Amino acid sequence: MVTRLAVLALAVVLTSLLATLTARTQAEPLTGSGKDFERAQFDDPTHIDNRWLPLRPGTQLVYEGSAIVDEEGRQTRRVVTTVTDLTKVIDGVRTLVIWERDYTAGQLSEPELAFFAQDNAGNVWLVGEYPEEYENGKFDKAPAWISGQKDARAGIAMLAEPQQGVPDYAQGFAPPPADFTDRARVYKMNQKTCTPVECYENVLVTEEFNPPEPGAFQLKYYAPGVGNVRVGWRGEKEEEKETLELVDLNHLSSEALAQVRKKALEMDERAYERSSEVYRETPPAEHTLLVEDNAGGSVSASATASASAAASSVASPSASATSSASILPASGGVGTWVAIAAALALMGCGIGAIALVQRSFT
Repeated sequence: MVTRLAVLALAVVLTSLLATLTARTQAEPLTGSGKDFERAQFDDPTHIDNRWLPLRPGTQLVYEGSAIVDEEGRQTRRVVTTVTDLTKVIDGVRTLVIWERDYTAGQLSEPELAFFAQDNAGNVWLVGEYPEEYENGKFDKAPAWISGQKDARAGIAMLAEPQQGVPDYAQGFAPPPADFTDRARVYKMNQKTCTPVECYENVLVTEEFNPPEPGAFQLKYYAPGVGNVRVGWRGEKEEEKETLELVDLNHLSSEALAQVRKKALEMDERAYERSSEVYRETPPAEHTLLVEDNAGGSVSASATASASAAASSVASPSASATSSASILPASGGVGTWVAIAAALALMGCGIGAIALVQRSFT
């Protein structure tokens, strides 16, 4: 009798575990919490192909517009965002390094390194930022935040499947002095907007806000397959009233990307001095991605062998962004195959256990 009950219990446990493995990975909407980040799986985190925020190494986006910066009134603004071929391990996850330069009235006001990673479900996470703020051409401060350091934690930059009506989500969190508490939610979908680059349809619009500053929202317009193409605002209490539109979209040559890499690495090195308290526990950024300069200036990304040996606990980039012949599932990589194999094995065990139960009772 004891043997029969033990076998029956085993069958129940195996069946329950199988159901868990084959269930949807996200039963509830993500809110960008620390628990959400802990549960997320990152098998190929630097291969970021989210429909709304694709980050392909070698891509450079240029935005122009204006903003009310101070009492001098509205001033011109130009933002140059470049997806580098560098990676950096933060909070146990290998991230893709983005280098951004913000010019106000023609003068560099804030260069920044931002660190992104995509989980197996397709959500893009912001895992940290290192900005350098300048006043009148002179360095002022570097209020960096890095997930896992000084109580800071990663947040969601873009959901895998954004929908109206889902809860807002944290884009990251860091206590003072960085004081990063930005949140976002889906504002509109299926919009149309035109920029000097192109007119885009099926555009997603998100609104970003800071809870301590109610009534002020930054709107970001995302075109499928492109990313952010416009920035706007709403709310009576919005002070900066920044407006930007995409004016240039390039895929850098290998020579131009090498120059970007050099500047980004120099900035990463400075961070160990200027933001040592939050930066010193992170390893230096590395050139672990290969970028092919194809005919016509297009760029494709793949991982080098060195990336896979970087850290035993961190999965490295693998397949090329343009590779369509891979046998791995596009959204899951090796981890998905492991889960499938485990599920099949458990299914076999479950069937065997059930058969054994039936045999025991006959």
